[in-house]
Amino acid sequence: MADISIDPIVQRPRRLRRTPAIRRMVAETRLDPADLVLPMFAVEGLTEPREIATMPGVWQHTKESLQKAVHDAADAGVGAVMLFGTPLERDPIGSQAWNPHGILANAVRWAVEAEPELPVIADVCLDEFTDHGHCGVLAPDGTVDNDATLPLYAKMSVVLADAGAAMLGPSGMMDGQIAVIRKALDDAGHTDTVLMAYSAKYASGFFGPFREAVDSQLKGDRRAYQQDPANAIESLREIELDLEQGADFVMVKPAMAYLDVLAAARAISNVPVAAYVVSGEYSMIEFAARAGALDRKRCIMEALTSAKRAGASTIVTYWATEVATWLNEVRS
Repeated sequence: MADISIDPIVQRPRRLRRTPAIRRMVAETRLDPADLVLPMFAVEGLTEPREIATMPGVWQHTKESLQKAVHDAADAGVGAVMLFGTPLERDPIGSQAWNPHGILANAVRWAVEAEPELPVIADVCLDEFTDHGHCGVLAPDGTVDNDATLPLYAKMSVVLADAGAAMLGPSGMMDGQIAVIRKALDDAGHTDTVLMAYSAKYASGFFGPFREAVDSQLKGDRRAYQQDPANAIESLREIELDLEQGADFVMVKPAMAYLDVLAAARAISNVPVAAYVVSGEYSMIEFAARAGALDRKRCIMEALTSAKRAGASTIVTYWATEVATWLNEVRS
């Protein structure tokens, strides 16, 4: 057999992959604990923390367990915590959402009390508080009444800012919500309260486990106001509108299935871009890892790095504290 002549290979990209130290040196995307936001669930009347069956490792909290989790997040260097509340009583308009002594306002106070320097983000939506589980009040025909919902978001936002929330996350996908909330906050003297707008929130099947976490009462679906997963250009319009209305952040939710939207959001936004790695995305990795189908830590880091690589400056993730701890261990 004749010898095969191979010309010298000049370009060898593998040189920069050869060792862990070289790979770290040339990494184009880096996660930092401060990039991460930990979502947390406070449940009214709960006497002991309760693990969520469809989200192993995630808990519904009492005051005591929430404050401990907030301490742990702060100690790990997590950037912020994001709070959701589940009340004992629900009604058609979600009136517990703007109760100054309700579960969400109280949870904000508990978190601020635990770690005064850690930013607290409070969710602004009615879905946990309505007896029908929709994000707004219903019109007589059963559809969500956009314009009747907006004043309720405004009331809720002021109550949560009064309770100490440094940031609010309006997540209901109502047209005009950012402008209405911004005006209400400014009129109430909360000009420094940050708005993290859920600008591109899709009607996603990946939200399933979250509904257990907040004991959702949803009847029907949210496709008439959350975005169609088939659309990407529409999300850019939503982002541009929120920016015009005063959003300080814009968000894409979910993250992993919408990295193209996330990259497009980064390209047009002049404010920080957040990505929410949602409950179903979390649970897929957790259950697959438990079944031995994949390497849990490796896939968690890959998932979060992909969101950062696509353009997220902030990542909302149920792994926030754990991943922050891993990152700190690497640095030490």
